[in-house]
Amino acid sequence: MAGPAPSKKIKVVAENRKARFNYEITDTFEAGIMLLGTEVKSLRDGKANIAESYASVDDGVPWLINADIPVYSHANRFNHEPRRPRKLLMHKKEIAQLAANVQQKGMTLVPLSLYFNEQGRAKVELGLGKGRKSYDKREVQKERDWQRQKQRLLRHDA
Repeated sequence: MAGPAPSKKIKVVAENRKARFNYEITDTFEAGIMLLGTEVKSLRDGKANIAESYASVDDGVPWLINADIPVYSHANRFNHEPRRPRKLLMHKKEIAQLAANVQQKGMTLVPLSLYFNEQGRAKVELGLGKGRKSYDKREVQKERDWQRQKQRLLRHDA
């Protein structure tokens, strides 16, 4: 008799670490990505960069732009273009909400992370946020430093 099946975990492929520093993220969304076979294989190798990428909604269709998924090394001439725009898969209501927020409130769609979910499907976590000014960034940095210093002091006393 076989034991319980091992549960699959989320595998993060790429993370945009500067996004939460450069933008004040108010809401997050999960979207699927339309990928080619060689792109999926390259992602499974753990190779991707979303640091300079962004998302936009054109004619009711969300796109991930400037995300770098390098070519798959073992593929032949049918390899993919590394920085091509990739279509995002979302519900119509979510797309309408995103488009309205981006147009009216001047917000930006920033990819926060690129990962494989429990079913093994490639997903991207999008953050809806407003860009921070340089003085806001300094305030955030001061707050983080203070929180870190406070934790060190509490650990040292205990």
